[in-house]
Parts: sequence; C-alpha cells; structure tokens
Amino acid sequence: MTADPNLPQSEVTGSPATKLSPPSGIGVSVTTLEAPPQPATPRYKGFELWLHRFTVLMFVFVCAIVGMLLIIVPWRPEWTDNRLLQAFPGFRAFVANGFVRGICSGLGVLDIWIGFSEAVHYHEEKHL
Repeated sequence: MTADPNLPQSEVTGSPATKLSPPSGIGVSVTTLEAPPQPATPRYKGFELWLHRFTVLMFVFVCAIVGMLLIIVPWRPEWTDNRLLQAFPGFRAFVANGFVRGICSGLGVLDIWIGFSEAVHYHEEKHL
C-alpha cells in the first residue's frame, strides 16, 4: 500500500489500529503497520573489545600466511616430489599440471585479498 503524498505526516503514520477507507468505496477496512524497532548493534566493551581486535588481527595474519603459502608452494619441487604423492602417480600428474598450480596460486591471492579487505574495512563503533 502506498501512502498519499498529499496527506499530512500525522495522518500517514498513525497507530497500528488506524483504519483507512479504501479509495474504491469497498467496505473493507485497512490497517497501517509501523515498522518494528531495529535492534541495537552489539557494542564491545573492555575485554570483549580487545578479544575482538585480537581475533581480527589473527584472522588477517592467518589469511596472509596461508595465502603466501598457496602462492609459493605449488611452484616448488616439493609440491609433486613428496611421499604422499609417490603412491598415486595419476594424482601426482594431475597436481603437477600448470592449471592446477595456477588455481592454487589464485586461491592464495584471493585469500590475501580477503585478509587485506578485512583489515582495511575494520572499524569500531564510536561511543556517543
């Protein structure tokens, strides 16, 4: 239902039990509903604030480390010359493929990007 722009504001935002007459003259009553109040955003205080900061910092560090490993390790000889892959020559050939190595490095770049984005967009709520 759209409010009439010509009505004063007090008539548009009435209580939930306010009845409006429909414009077509049909004998049906319509009630207006007010939006429920929005919940307050959580505010960290004291120990919780420092714990939140530490958690964000650790997330950024983990993203950076895992991202760097995913960028560098697929191009090293240890990527294919290890004991885990010696028993599976077909899987070893698959992992040695340049496309698979590129996908892993791309995931590393994405991981670094996510961590960097989290660090840049981190902000604390301002106290009133």
